[in-house]
Amino acid sequence: MNNNLHQIKVARMRWEESVRAAGKVRPVKFTTVSGEPIEMLYGPENVQGIDYLRDIGFPGEFPYTRGIHVTGYRGKLWTMRQFAGFGTPEDTNARYHYLLDHGQTGLSVAFDLPTLMGRDADDPLSEGEVGICGVSVSSLADMEILFRGINLGEISTSMTINAPAAMMMAFYLVVAEKQGVDLKKLRGTIQADILKEYIAQKEWIYPPQPSMRLIIDMFEFMNKEVPQWNPISVSGYHIREAGSTAVQELAFTLADGFAYVEAGIARGLNVDDFVPRISFFFNSHIDFFEEIAKFRAARRIWAKRLRNKYGAKNPRSWMLRFHTQTAGCSLTAQQPENNIVRTAFEALAGVLGGTQSLHTNSMDETLALPSEKAVKIALRTQQIIAYETGVPNTIDPLAGSYFIEALTTKMEDEAEQYFEKIDAFGGVIPAIEAGFFQREIADAAYRYQRELDLKEKIIVGVNEFVEEDEKLDIPILVISPEVEIKQRKRLADLRQSRNQEAVEESLAALRQAALDDKNMMPALLQCTRSYVTLGEMCTTLAEVFGVYEEPAVF
Repeated sequence: MNNNLHQIKVARMRWEESVRAAGKVRPVKFTTVSGEPIEMLYGPENVQGIDYLRDIGFPGEFPYTRGIHVTGYRGKLWTMRQFAGFGTPEDTNARYHYLLDHGQTGLSVAFDLPTLMGRDADDPLSEGEVGICGVSVSSLADMEILFRGINLGEISTSMTINAPAAMMMAFYLVVAEKQGVDLKKLRGTIQADILKEYIAQKEWIYPPQPSMRLIIDMFEFMNKEVPQWNPISVSGYHIREAGSTAVQELAFTLADGFAYVEAGIARGLNVDDFVPRISFFFNSHIDFFEEIAKFRAARRIWAKRLRNKYGAKNPRSWMLRFHTQTAGCSLTAQQPENNIVRTAFEALAGVLGGTQSLHTNSMDETLALPSEKAVKIALRTQQIIAYETGVPNTIDPLAGSYFIEALTTKMEDEAEQYFEKIDAFGGVIPAIEAGFFQREIADAAYRYQRELDLKEKIIVGVNEFVEEDEKLDIPILVISPEVEIKQRKRLADLRQSRNQEAVEESLAALRQAALDDKNMMPALLQCTRSYVTLGEMCTTLAEVFGVYEEPAVF
């Protein structure tokens, strides 16, 4: 290791010339799944600009490249969370008990499309979608059933919902109240990342500005009343699922995070009071080393920006905490058992990247909501990584790798270039309105599809190693039409039995809070206690804020 850099460069050039002369390189494009070119070999010359103490450091210390916890997984394993939700609240409640009985350590709620769009199960636009892609929740009554027999004071819960996140949070808090749980003991995360909806997932209700107001209302309220809860999970997952590259996922997600920080500061919140409860949600795709580098770069960028630009003084504000889910878009309907292998590698990348929480996709999720057997295999995948591979024995084992450190720095540099482009628009919301993010993602998705079509990239079982006349022989979960009938009846009964005067009074108070620019969380809680439905709350606010229509982007 005492050779000087010039000697190493000369020796490397000689070695590369000999390799090429021997003709031993396959005639394919050596790039990451995101299209980033990869060199044949990495050595000291690739990391000559990296200062160990400044850029890499130690676990639990700034800039947290090697992880936010001093002891890594030697102190505590990541939370094993399986995204679950289908059919009626009773159906999903049974699945939760099944998962908890099989060793899951946290719950993660998937809602159906009507719920995600703020519509009740009996809304005409909900027809045919109730309970199909997640659990149907239209009121406090549904949420009470969803968590029946589960002590909310003893479990960590994640809820993936955005446009009506504040309403769903109100449902959850009132269930906890009814269980007699101190709200200050509740632990969990609600996604609530509305910016990425405009960028990628397209499930919004209101225009960006009032939507941001709702998010900051949650920040303000939860910081005081539910201090252990993460009121937002800034999500790159859906940006990646929409077709972005790894660098785009990294840059766009962190840009959204910075926008929430700035909005909180503009509200008058102290940065060190609310930022420690901002969490993140990343995709772990199939390109193993690219994903690990992405996670390490994310921590470093966040730490430097929070300390240097936003003046955060609490080290907890510098620490980027994140949940990881393996890549749904990497799963294939063809040869679905191969998805078990894909998920295992993606999960391992998340663990080696230092995630705090992990969801592993089930092999059948391209075909339907996962069956119990598929979910159990996915959970066992995490447990095998945790207890059999030896991976948790040391912290950030790939640190110091010439390739990993060079790739981490490259991703950081490219993310910074994106931040400059976003700033040139005037910030995230103007960039959304200009269609910048949408165009970037669409271009990346098109390039990748072209590579697949030309077989420059191979997906096993899809464009190579194809099995003709393949027959599906795995069990598939089917949602009965009875689910919608049952949910509509429950809503009809609720509307008949509740106190209509209390409903009207609480909705009027919600409308007034919106008009008066007051924090809307107390009014939403009162609506919830009066069994106002999700759709009724969302419609009331839409009458004040309007409904967003995305401009066409070409």
